[in-house]
Amino acid sequence: MASARRVKLVNILVVLAGSGLALLAWTQPWVNAEVAQSGSARQTIEVAGATAAPGVTALALAGMALAGALSIAGPVIRLVLGVLGVLLGSSVFLSAFLAITDPATASAGAVTDVTGIAGTESVVDAVVSASLTAWPFVALLSGVVIAGAGVSVLVTARHWPGPTSRYQAVRFAPADPDDSGAADAAGQERDSIDDWDGLSRGEDPTGPR
Repeated sequence: MASARRVKLVNILVVLAGSGLALLAWTQPWVNAEVAQSGSARQTIEVAGATAAPGVTALALAGMALAGALSIAGPVIRLVLGVLGVLLGSSVFLSAFLAITDPATASAGAVTDVTGIAGTESVVDAVVSASLTAWPFVALLSGVVIAGAGVSVLVTARHWPGPTSRYQAVRFAPADPDDSGAADAAGQERDSIDDWDGLSRGEDPTGPR
C-alpha cells in the first residue's frame, strides 16, 4: 500500500512539474528573428513563447488542474485522466515542435506588431534569419514529461489507494427520557437559566437559594 501511494504521489508531482516547466517556457523568448525591410536597417525582434506557441499556456494550466484531479479521482476517472494527460503532453510537444521546425512563421505575430508587415508570406519573406533559444526545447521536453506521466497513470492507476474521507457520518439515536445524563444536562440548563434570571434582577447567583 505504501508503495502504491508513493507511485501515485510521484505521478502527480511529475504532471505538476511538466506543466510548470511548460508554463515557464511559455513566458520566455523562443526566437530571435532578424527582419529586413526595404529602405530601412535590419532589426532583431525577440519573439516570446506566448507568440510562438500561444496555446501552451492553456495546455500547461490544464495539466496543473489534471494533477489536482488525479489526487481525488476514483479508479475509472484516473484512466480517463491518464488519457487526457497523454493528449495534453502531445499537444505541448506538437506546439513546441512546430515553432522549432518553422521559427519564421512562429515569429509572424511579433514581426507584424513591430514592423506592420501583414500576411504570413510577407512576414516570412521579411525574416532574414531566425535563431532559436533553448526554451522551445524545454517546452518540447515538458510535453514528453506530461505525456509520459499520462502513460504511467494508465499503467499504474488501478493499484493506487482510493481517496480517504476525513469525515465520518454522524449517527443519531433517539433520546432516552430515562437517561440520567440527559436529565443532569437538562437540570444544569435550567439552573443556568435561573441564575441568569436572578442576575438580571440584581440577585447574587452564588448566594444561598
